[in-house]
Amino acid sequence: MINWISKTIWLALAMVLAVAGCEQEQVQEQQRQQMVDVSTIQPPYISQAIEAAGGLEAWTKTQKLEFDCVVSFYELDGSFYLTKQHHEIYPGSGLIRVTAQEPQGKLAWEYSPDGMRIIEGTRQGDFLPIGLRAEDFVKAVLDITTAPMRLLDRKAKLTKDTTSVKIEGNWYYPIIQARPGQTDSGPYQPKFVFYQNRGNSVVDMLWFLGVDGGTTLAVRGYNYQEVQKGGIVVPAKIEFFIANVGLVMQHRLVKIDYHRLKAKI
Repeated sequence: MINWISKTIWLALAMVLAVAGCEQEQVQEQQRQQMVDVSTIQPPYISQAIEAAGGLEAWTKTQKLEFDCVVSFYELDGSFYLTKQHHEIYPGSGLIRVTAQEPQGKLAWEYSPDGMRIIEGTRQGDFLPIGLRAEDFVKAVLDITTAPMRLLDRKAKLTKDTTSVKIEGNWYYPIIQARPGQTDSGPYQPKFVFYQNRGNSVVDMLWFLGVDGGTTLAVRGYNYQEVQKGGIVVPAKIEFFIANVGLVMQHRLVKIDYHRLKAKI
């Protein structure tokens, strides 16, 4: 009887390890297939942004980032929902996995160039404020955290504006990303804009225009720091705002405070 129980336990453990191994292999294969091409010469403003965030060598060596954080979601009436999340980010392939333990059960979302995938929970958590979808949330976290690698994305067509603009007391150069297949005569598609700080060359702000029926979403990174000595530089704090076309931030939607940052080289 004892031998049968032992065999059953070992069999269950082997199955769990096999599933975990398969998931890791799938992520690694996805990374290999979607890895950003860094071999070509980049425009000076992209090179400057990468150097300001730790350098190309540090970014290409970083396979995975893991962050624990406290996240606050704010409603228009001032109320907010507080939760803890774990963020797992693969900079080279543009993949992010967000997990949390909510009162309704475990939540696990994954976003990659292939789109949004719900591993556990629902697509639209009850805690998300009006005007913010799950896809917008996870993609924005990925993009602001790994902005240097997103600048290198070969599918993106980037145009840097030579005229700087002042936003919240800082001067920025807009770097506009055209949507694939977008034309002046075609249907309207949301625009995406990187904002490069004129003072230090860091891309610490993103604007998503046309999110969720016309909302303009501004995402800002703060308190940039090295994940490890001599490594990449990422924001230790991120905030989301509803903004207007006049580059004015009107209402805070999200605040993310990271308290444990780890990188796998």
